[in-house]
Parts: sequence; structure tokens; C-alpha cells
Amino acid sequence: MELRKKTSKALSRAFILLAIFSVVALVSCSKGPDTNYKDAASLRGGETGVTLPPGDFTGEVAMAYEAAKEIPDVLDSLYCYCDCEKHMGHKSLLTCYTTEHAAHCDICIDEALMAKRMHDEGADILTIRKAIDKKFYEIREQRRREQGM
Repeated sequence: MELRKKTSKALSRAFILLAIFSVVALVSCSKGPDTNYKDAASLRGGETGVTLPPGDFTGEVAMAYEAAKEIPDVLDSLYCYCDCEKHMGHKSLLTCYTTEHAAHCDICIDEALMAKRMHDEGADILTIRKAIDKKFYEIREQRRREQGM
């Protein structure tokens, strides 16, 4: 009888811990990106690799690799919403352009081209980061909903 009580208490505690963990996980996943940036330097991912030559590619892919070559500080300050940081250990969007990863990823290409356009229009890194976060966070979340995630 006492063993049954101990087992029941242990299961109750485990269930409570699981419930707390689940709530915390759901809350942290449902938050949008943090847009309270203090300065551009704090956004840098620290990528030091060399980007691949734009001439190795064609079309929009070449344009995106050209953007990485021209504005590496901007791309190194952007989170890549294909989530390669989580799944591949990338430091920032710029990391995608040190390999052929970006050549095969519409998110990487679209982010780089948007950043380049905004940079050419005179936007600073903080403004670009906020715009990228807003747009691509929403796109990522829509894709997750469509996939039932």
C-alpha cells in the first residue's frame, strides 16, 4: 500500500513538472521576435567566413550573393528565418552566403534582397532588422500553421 502511495506521488509530481514545462515551452514559442534592439553592434552574429563569389550563380541567387558581398555587416546582423541557426549552427544570415546553402533557400535569398533594397534606400541596420523580423517571422509562423506545427 505504501509503495502505491509513493508511486502515485511521484507520478503526480512528474505530471505537474511536465505541465509546467509544456506551458513554458508554448509561451516561449508563441512570442514574436524581440525588437527592442539597443544598437546595431549588439545584433552582429560574428560571421568571419568569406562569402562565395556572386559570379558562381545566376539570377536572383547571384543578386543575393552580391548583396552579401556588398553589405556583410547588415547580413551579419540579421536572423535567418529558415532557422539554420538552430538546425545548422549558422551565426547569422551572412553565414548562409559562405556556403551554397543560400542558393537553395528562398528565405535566405528574399531576406538578403530585401535588406539590400532597404540599405540602398538609406535604411540603417536597426530599421532593416526590425522590418526583416516583422515580415519573415510572420511568413515562418504562417508556414508552421499550414504544416500543423
